[in-house]
Amino acid sequence: MDFDFTDDQESLRDAVRRWVDKGFSFERRHAIAKAGGATREVYGELAELGLTALAIPEAQGGMGFGPIEAMVVNEELGRGLVNAPYAHAAIVAPTLLSGASADLQAQWLPKIADASALVVLAHQERAARYRLNHVTTRATKAGNGWTLSGAKSLVPAGDEADAFIVPARTAGADADAAGIALFLVAKGAQGLAVRAYPTQDGARAAEITLANTPATLIALDALPLLEQAVDAGIAAICAEAVGVMDKLVAITAEYMNTRKQFGVPIASFQALRHRIADVKMQLELARSMSYYASLKLGEAAPVRRRAIAQAKYQLGQSMRFVGQQCIQLHGGIGVTDEYAGSHYFKRLTVLEMTFGDSLRQLGEVSARMQDTAGVFA
Repeated sequence: MDFDFTDDQESLRDAVRRWVDKGFSFERRHAIAKAGGATREVYGELAELGLTALAIPEAQGGMGFGPIEAMVVNEELGRGLVNAPYAHAAIVAPTLLSGASADLQAQWLPKIADASALVVLAHQERAARYRLNHVTTRATKAGNGWTLSGAKSLVPAGDEADAFIVPARTAGADADAAGIALFLVAKGAQGLAVRAYPTQDGARAAEITLANTPATLIALDALPLLEQAVDAGIAAICAEAVGVMDKLVAITAEYMNTRKQFGVPIASFQALRHRIADVKMQLELARSMSYYASLKLGEAAPVRRRAIAQAKYQLGQSMRFVGQQCIQLHGGIGVTDEYAGSHYFKRLTVLEMTFGDSLRQLGEVSARMQDTAGVFA
């Protein structure tokens, strides 16, 4: 298997890295987080680079690139700790809208491509615990349209979004796989209430409630489409996590070469060298599993779901180990708000829980194991 990147992919990586290095310093990021985490301006700058059009077909004003290009971009955004909802708005939303009618795609995909519209998935519910099939929000036919009633939690950039893609149940019990449809709810729709708040990693999220809120149907019996989009989102945040860890390890190594004890850099102490070597090993293991996740996105649903769960589980383990060890190697300065390392650690903590934490992914992997040889099916 060829793991070398093409010239176009390397050029894309270089372009994103240059923007991060010159246009998104830690000081700017810290100021945005202190001000509440609003990132619409940053998202617009990503659009100027063409990044918001990455996953959208060329016919709809996009670039038509695939998961490897998305992986490259997200890894570099992770290195810069860019607190914009890129994976949610530029990767997940277009995947969901791929199941919509041609008219609905023509209405929204060009707007997503040029960032004139920010569309995010609002799928989490308080009792769901990451289960995509657990949907209590109800959809009711109303004339030629639909209305929705329910509540969604932890909607990324909920107060900045122009529209939400909402899973709602048209039939069946709360945990049934059948009867789940996807709807698009525009900002300002009647009966829609948004309560926003900052998150621990310097971004923003919101709780939304829907009370007989008008909505546009995207697709019926849409659980497979929802799973596909979430898997694409998981692959994207795995790549972002690799970038976050890569930068945090570099910050830690630089600190170890600078900080002195007994007149010598602490990097010269064998015990600490062993510890940073273990950190580097976890980083490279995470990187390989991120590649694996992106490469498996085009496979059939059972193969894709298993591979994504395996990757997210390993990334979760690596994020926890790398984050904690790097903070320990820094000592007290590692948890101060003014120091960049603490913010990378916070982002890793949030990424570990996004789209299902390690325990959830372990359950997904276990459910797909064979009884015979104890190997993955």
